[in-house]
Amino acid sequence: MSRLNHANFFRRWTVAVPTTGALGASLLAALAGCSGGPSRVQPPSISASGAASEAMTAYDKDSDGFIAGAELDAAPALKAAMATLDADSDGKVSEAEIEQRIEAWQEKGLGLMSVTCRVTMDGKGLDGATVVFEPEPFLGTNVKPGQGFTSGGGMATTSILKENRPSADYPPGLQFGLYKVKISKQVNGAETIPAKYNTETILGQQVSTDDPAIEAQAMRFELKSK
Repeated sequence: MSRLNHANFFRRWTVAVPTTGALGASLLAALAGCSGGPSRVQPPSISASGAASEAMTAYDKDSDGFIAGAELDAAPALKAAMATLDADSDGKVSEAEIEQRIEAWQEKGLGLMSVTCRVTMDGKGLDGATVVFEPEPFLGTNVKPGQGFTSGGGMATTSILKENRPSADYPPGLQFGLYKVKISKQVNGAETIPAKYNTETILGQQVSTDDPAIEAQAMRFELKSK
């Protein structure tokens, strides 16, 4: 996959994610509907009830009505979103809670947001790595994957690749959703990052203006070589 021209693309389209959710929502709404740019970017179409049902089929292996314990460990995107997903704070995820979370994204009416993260390896910024945000399959095909490349001490801005965007003038950014995060760095054709961060990833992230890491501008993936 080709590299994104971050400097030119984001200079044209992107505002920084601000420090407060309310301000972020207003600025992102202004971005989506600004004159001279594309028409307002709409949120992806997702059936909240259908997606929630599919999530339970995928991860509730013991069919007890909850995703918990080892089941939650196997669903890093859900686990990463527990601060906003686990409405009753019982440490488990129910079908109703997933449905409510999707409905909460949709109520914001925002189609895209800028997502910047920092990747470290053993405490040091990791440059030259590919960061892929892979949406949970239960969200459907309208939520697109995103990708970025680390530089400048491990910083990466991720976006839907141009070839996956609905139209040529569709701006960069990621759609609201639950994502598995896969981080890879190949040197001479060999993967240098442990499989638990890519092919067998334990990393996840929610993309939403009310996600704590996004609100605090502190999305970090802290990898360990061993």
